[in-house]
Amino acid sequence: MIKLTNLFVSLFYSGYIKTIPSGTFGSFVSIVILLPLIIFNIISLELFILGFIIIFLLSLYFIKEFSSYNKSHDSKVIVIDEFLGIYLILIFFEQIQIINTYISVFLIFVLFRFFDIVKIFPANIIDKKLNNALGVILDDLVAALYTIISLYILNAYY
Repeated sequence: MIKLTNLFVSLFYSGYIKTIPSGTFGSFVSIVILLPLIIFNIISLELFILGFIIIFLLSLYFIKEFSSYNKSHDSKVIVIDEFLGIYLILIFFEQIQIINTYISVFLIFVLFRFFDIVKIFPANIIDKKLNNALGVILDDLVAALYTIISLYILNAYY
């Protein structure tokens, strides 16, 4: 079970990469995994959303397990939270796409990483006060929401 937990929370062990910050690499891997599903309409939006919910619930369990045996709250190895953040953004991809796919993906990546690192309210409070699996995930979902809002605003002026 430990191997499955590691595989899941580290997003196929991408959280163990040491040459690039794990959150940045995890975000990149997340885009590589998820973007084709949206771009090529491999699954419907409804199934995509259902997948998000299932992965979110599984993440709560596996992060709790990982933190329990690893004796850490929010290990750098855990990048499934970045995956969920990118996933949430891509649910809105059709509405937030700017100019073309490449520019949109670049902006998604840069804005998400910015908001994830800076942790603007309420992400900063969640990160400090909610010391459980939900807290690990929620600060990234807040960063995703800020990214979505920013891209909606950019779209309004473009």
